[in-house]
Amino acid sequence: MDKSPQGVQRRVAGYHDFRMDGMTDLVLRAQGKSVFDIGCNRGAIGFEFACNGATTVHGCDIYEKGIEAAREWFADLRKVDSRFEVIDLTGGPAALKPFGARKYDFVLCIATYHKLKRIMAAEDLSALMQYFGKATKGYFAWRGTSDKPDENEEEMAALDRELGEVGLKRIHTSYLSAELGVAAIWCRP
Repeated sequence: MDKSPQGVQRRVAGYHDFRMDGMTDLVLRAQGKSVFDIGCNRGAIGFEFACNGATTVHGCDIYEKGIEAAREWFADLRKVDSRFEVIDLTGGPAALKPFGARKYDFVLCIATYHKLKRIMAAEDLSALMQYFGKATKGYFAWRGTSDKPDENEEEMAALDRELGEVGLKRIHTSYLSAELGVAAIWCRP
């Protein structure tokens, strides 16, 4: 990863709105909604949802400095219920205990699935995605990786199965972003 002149490591491709390329319609539906961001990094995408009216923004990441930054971003947003926790998702659903059994209008998995796929057994990753699918009241959004675009189609097929088993159906697929690759949205009918 690239480093800035100040030594800060670049951890994502693009800025928050650019990272939502192909699925920004969700941001337009944020008013009064709840959001959970899997692998939230520094909370920039969640902040965009908050700026567009989301009343709850929660997220997790294993990157401690990112979680600290997310907490700082949200510290002054008094009308937003925010919670950001350092979570190792390889611990499965049990690792998400700090969030309770809450359900969210939007669950975001932006450029995270492929990282989990590298370090988790397939059945454990499937159980984790089904857990998040069950926690989705409305929309589950996913973005693949531009690093290995040939894996994106198989990831979408896996999510079709995993999320389909808990009642979600893919309603949108976008190849709009040449830089970031494919994005998809599943919905609870």
